[in-house]
Amino acid sequence: SMTQQLLLSPAPRPRPYRICNWDRSLRKGIMAQSLAELLRQAQSALLIPGPVSLVLDEDGTVVETESFFRTLEEGTVLMALSKGQTWAASKLSLSRKPPRRIDVACITFDLYKTNPRDLGCLNVKATLYGTYSMSYDLRCYGAKRLMKEALRWTLFTMQATGHVLLGTSCYMQQLL
Repeated sequence: SMTQQLLLSPAPRPRPYRICNWDRSLRKGIMAQSLAELLRQAQSALLIPGPVSLVLDEDGTVVETESFFRTLEEGTVLMALSKGQTWAASKLSLSRKPPRRIDVACITFDLYKTNPRDLGCLNVKATLYGTYSMSYDLRCYGAKRLMKEALRWTLFTMQATGHVLLGTSCYMQQLL
């Protein structure tokens, strides 16, 4: 029966944890596979006399049971407290590491048509670090409509120039 137990339940592998003392002045990395082993290693690594209790560094949650300990992620920052010491919030916490990002910048170009007579449309979208995004939609309408828009802008510019010239000539005439 001992052989069956060994074959059916593989030994849990040690997982890495980061441990600090109550004032966060001393930090250590420890590998442990159980809560009891982690408590022993924390006590010896941080040179804490007497019994030790572990809390999460980010919010002060006490780690007391083996089942809760197994739910912790690898690399979790824990604080070792001896009798009379309490957890206090930190301005700078080790556990608030930014999520790992693979993409720095991603630019996509989408070409599409909304009408068969259109030349086509282009949508450019840039995403930075997976969170910030900006996009621009460039629409190129049919050649006839494009020419009308160009003529309209040309007429508008000529009209504005004429008004400026007339206003300047009236002002110069009064000045002279």
